[in-house]
Amino acid sequence: MEALRKSRIRKGDTVVVVSGRERGKTGKVLSVDLQAGKVVVEKLNIIKRHTKPNQKAKQGGILEREAPLQISNVMFFAQ
Repeated sequence: MEALRKSRIRKGDTVVVVSGRERGKTGKVLSVDLQAGKVVVEKLNIIKRHTKPNQKAKQGGILEREAPLQISNVMFFAQ
C-alpha cells in the first residue's frame, strides 16, 4: 500500500500500457485512484456499458467508456 501512495503518475501525464490486452498503447491519464491502485487512461480499456433511460441520460442504450487499469500495468511515457 505504501508504494501506491507514492505513485509518480498524475492526472494529465502520458503513459504507455506495459501489460494486458492494451499492451503497447499510449494515452493521457484522466484520473488516478491511489487507494484502489487504479488509473483511467483516455481511449484505452474501453468497455460497453448497458444503461436504462433515466433523468440524467434520457436515452438508454449501449455506451462506451474507459474502465480503470491497474496502476502497475502502466508506465510513464517520455516523448
